[in-house]
Amino acid sequence: MINDKRLFYGSCFALITTAFSFSIRAGVMPQLEIQLGLSATQLGFINQMWFWGFPISMIIGGLIYHKVGGAVIMQFAFFAHAVGILLTIFAGSYFILLISSLLIGLGNGCTEAACNPMIADAYEGDKISKMLNRFHMWFPGGILVGSLLSQAMTSLDFSWQMQVGFILIPTVIYAYLFFGQKWPTPKSQESTTLSGNFSSMLTPLFLFILLCMGFTAVSEFGPNNWVPLTLKGSGATPMLVMALTFGLMTVARYFGGEVVARFSTTGVLLGSAICASLGLYLLSNQSGGMVYIAAIVYGLGIAYFWPNMIGFVARYIPDSGALGMSIVGAMGMFASGLVMPIFGGLIDKNRVIAAEQGLSGEALDVATGQMTLSTMALVPLALIVLFTILHFWIRNRKEVAVAH
Repeated sequence: MINDKRLFYGSCFALITTAFSFSIRAGVMPQLEIQLGLSATQLGFINQMWFWGFPISMIIGGLIYHKVGGAVIMQFAFFAHAVGILLTIFAGSYFILLISSLLIGLGNGCTEAACNPMIADAYEGDKISKMLNRFHMWFPGGILVGSLLSQAMTSLDFSWQMQVGFILIPTVIYAYLFFGQKWPTPKSQESTTLSGNFSSMLTPLFLFILLCMGFTAVSEFGPNNWVPLTLKGSGATPMLVMALTFGLMTVARYFGGEVVARFSTTGVLLGSAICASLGLYLLSNQSGGMVYIAAIVYGLGIAYFWPNMIGFVARYIPDSGALGMSIVGAMGMFASGLVMPIFGGLIDKNRVIAAEQGLSGEALDVATGQMTLSTMALVPLALIVLFTILHFWIRNRKEVAVAH
């Protein structure tokens, strides 16, 4: 008998592990920069390994999901998470941090590769979007908890190694919940064949979604991964800004199913792009208390990106199956990983530019962060155009279907 609740809760704790690996790692970056003598560019490459491990395992997981099953994929996820976290704790060099970040990324990608199709197979109709949003709410929810934990531990002078150790807690919990559980069977036989998957993916709509996914993921992960550095000296506490952003995202995703039912998937995505652009623009030129207001706007903007991009594929391109959802998620992480060293280099470059203008201390930090965020704001701006096209594309397709 399938215990769908236990499987769903196990998925949530696995995603909390992913979230902790994101937020706690972001929180210890300033310590890593100082203690190991790393530059922002090197930190960017460490982040890149986290992001690129994700798409590698997502694609492989999507390819083998219907052959080996989700349970086997999650067993590997536990191995990769546990080993990656322990290697990080005992890392004493830049190279070991690269390897450990890659392993954690592989575990994170396995979570997406196994849990997204499991949820799509376990539920029907509008409940797919509802449950995917509630599953993905635990990414920002975990980041909220992880950010507050990191902030508290940093203020209490906890070492960065002890902070990273906290990621093991949800890892052990999800392993226990998944242990010995039977997984649901696929709804569509076509979705279980690679030929059916590839024929559905080699379509203009799927390829367009891949393009959009790259921009949505960069809009979400790019700025958030650099919050401790880009908001340094802004008059706001960076980790509290991150906690506020992701706390809002958690609440928004809990009600995501109702919001999509009211405004449609494409309407929600378009509105999200507008809010994300405005939020990043405000973050790039505000200081003090207004930074928190900007974070609220930005958080509302990025809240519905990831779950509804996956939900769009599950609903409108169902025969792409587990592989289709994994490829879309992998594209998001690949694009995010690609820009991490670029954004890190941008911070280093902007710091030099600001210093050449005679700025120093807090003024140097503020100018560096604002210049970087203003460049990052261009990414969701492009999404406004892309999601406008997608909205009318799907609406016209529905009208044609009705006419026939």
